[in-house]
Amino acid sequence: MEAIIRRIRELKKEKDVVILAHYYTDGQIQALADYVGDSYYLSKIATEVSQNTILFCGVSFMGESAKILNPKKTVIMPDSYADCPMAHMADTDKIKEIRETYEDVAVVCYINSTAEIKANSDVCVTSANAIKIVKALPNQNIYFIPDGNLGRYVANMVPEKNIIINDGFCHVHTSIKRKNIEKAKEVYPEALVLAHPECTWDVLEIADYIGSTSGIIEFATKSTSCSFIICTEMGVLYELEMKNPNKKFYSVGHRQFCPNMKRITAEKVLEQLETINHVVELKEELSKRANNALVRMLELASWR
Repeated sequence: MEAIIRRIRELKKEKDVVILAHYYTDGQIQALADYVGDSYYLSKIATEVSQNTILFCGVSFMGESAKILNPKKTVIMPDSYADCPMAHMADTDKIKEIRETYEDVAVVCYINSTAEIKANSDVCVTSANAIKIVKALPNQNIYFIPDGNLGRYVANMVPEKNIIINDGFCHVHTSIKRKNIEKAKEVYPEALVLAHPECTWDVLEIADYIGSTSGIIEFATKSTSCSFIICTEMGVLYELEMKNPNKKFYSVGHRQFCPNMKRITAEKVLEQLETINHVVELKEELSKRANNALVRMLELASWR
């Protein structure tokens, strides 16, 4: 493995490649990356890096977003089959129906979505900025896609607006059950429960903190508590433990991992650096339309 890592570092310099990795990838991949973060952070970084090629260690919608924001750069994926099922849980026909049914409606698209869905939306959001952006929109009616759980959370936090909920979901977060958290609390009664808003509402009701992956990391790092029950994908443990070696982090007692994120391996990263053949390609017209929603997200989140 040392030889693989050494070769990866050599090739990314030779070929002017920056490696971005999501917190849900394996810890070994995060250690290899130049930048590690959640979708909120990585979307911003993708617009700022100077390298001509972006190797995105994540699932397909992340690579698409990087390409949309950087149409003149080459974006490659270590595994072309790494996908997010939730990204496909929205429908353009339903978007059209909602637009025809509701006046003054904004289609707010979670960044965990396909380029086609982004192209048919008014603005993208991440779990870290969804509340801020929905509040900033002038529209009273909000069609929130594709994640229903995040949509319900936003609706609860922004009660002054009419949030129309879609029925999409993340299979990892919806598999985290309240009963398992309660059992974990019996074993670790002092532990705080930190939950991602993609979890179901009954889970969020008993959480001590609700936030994005980066928010969970920040909260745990700043907290005076020393033990936490983590209600999100367990790839985040790598960063949590790196930043907090004297604190304890626990799962809720089941397999909290995304099999698509775990498809990314060091061997596949090396293969792409050698071949550069899993290139993200998008039609120009689709990319331009999707770019509007992403750029508006960047503007409303005050990144520019």
